[in-house]
Amino acid sequence: MRNRLTLLLSLLALAAILLSACGPAPVAETPAPEEPVEEAPVEEVPAEPTHNIGTEDNPIKVLFVPSVDTTVIITGGEVMAAALEEATGLHFEASVPTSYAATIEEMCASPDNTMGFIPALGYVIANDLCGVDVAFMAIRFGFPVYWAQFIVARDSEYQTLEDLEGASWGYGTLTSTSGYLFPLVTLNNLGVTPGELTETGGHNQAAQAVYNGSVDFGTTFYSVPLDPDGNPAWSYEDWQAGRVTPDMYDVPADVLDACAPNEDGSRLLCEGWRVADARANIRTEAPDVAQQVRILALSDEIPNDTLSFGPEFPADLRAQIEAALLAFAETDAWAESIGNPDFYDWSGIFPASDATYDIIRGLLAVTGQTLDDFR
Repeated sequence: MRNRLTLLLSLLALAAILLSACGPAPVAETPAPEEPVEEAPVEEVPAEPTHNIGTEDNPIKVLFVPSVDTTVIITGGEVMAAALEEATGLHFEASVPTSYAATIEEMCASPDNTMGFIPALGYVIANDLCGVDVAFMAIRFGFPVYWAQFIVARDSEYQTLEDLEGASWGYGTLTSTSGYLFPLVTLNNLGVTPGELTETGGHNQAAQAVYNGSVDFGTTFYSVPLDPDGNPAWSYEDWQAGRVTPDMYDVPADVLDACAPNEDGSRLLCEGWRVADARANIRTEAPDVAQQVRILALSDEIPNDTLSFGPEFPADLRAQIEAALLAFAETDAWAESIGNPDFYDWSGIFPASDATYDIIRGLLAVTGQTLDDFR
C-alpha cells in the first residue's frame, strides 16, 4: 500500500514539473519604431560653363579693318566695347589688324571669340576660307546697299554704257568693289571692252581724272543725293520697285548751276541739295565738279559692309551681342563710334544673310581674286 502511495506522489510531482515547463510562451516585445533619419541635403553643384569666352582672361575680339585712321577706329571701337560690356556683362577688346587680309586671318585663327566689321568682298572670302558668318550689314543714309557710278564729262558724247566701247577708263584700285570690280563685271556683261586703263589710286583721284579730262570715264562709289531736309532723294524701296530713273541719280537739274562748297567747305551743296557721291570729295580742288562731271549710269546694288562672327562663335553669346548692337545703334553714343563720319559712317545696321552676298561671289568668279590680293 505504501509503495503505491509513494509511486502516486512521484507521478503527481512529475506532472507538476511538466505543466510548469509547458506554460504559455513568453510574448516577444515589439520593438519601438525607429525615428526617421534625416538625410543631409544634397548640395547642388553648378554646371560647368560650356565656354569661358567673354571673360577678362578671354575677351571677345572686336576687329575693324584699317580703312580709315586707326586712332579714330580705336577710340570709337572702345566706345562700342563699353556699351556692349554694359549691356551683356561680357568683356570685349577692340583692335585694328594691319590689313584686310590680317583681319580675315584673325577671324579664322580665333573662330570662337572674334567678331569683325569687314566689307562685302572680304566677308565672302572669309566665309569661303573658314565659314565666317554674317549677322548685319551697314546702313548708310538709309540704305543697306550702295552702288558704283560711271562718271563722264558733262559735255561728252557718251549717253549709255555701250558707248564706252574703247573709251579710256580711270579707276581707283584693282581691289575696290565699287571703283573697279563691279564696274568691270557690269561692262563684261554688256560686252563692252574699254580702251586704256588707268589705276588712279582712289575714288577721289578717279573723279579728278575725269574732271581733268585725262580719262574718258571714271568709276567711283555712289551715294544718293540728299534733299534740303537731309533726306535721300529716293528710297531703297523706290529703287527696288524700278521707280528710279537716270535723271534722279544727280541733284535736280534746276539747282545744278548753284552747286558749290558751303561756307566751311565741309559739303558740296546746290541750293540746299547735297551731292553725296565721290565727286563731293574733290570739292576743294574742283568746286565746280558737279557742273563739269555727270553721272552716266549706276551698277547693280552692292551689299554694304558687314558685321560678322567667327565660325564657331557660341550661339547664346552671339544672340546677346546682336540684341545689344541693335539697341546701341539707337543711342547717341553710336555717332561717337562707328556712326562717326570719320569712322565708318554707319547710320545703323540691318539683318543680313549669307545669300545676300551671292552677287559678290559671282564677282569673284569673274575676277578670280583671292585673299592674297588684299595683303
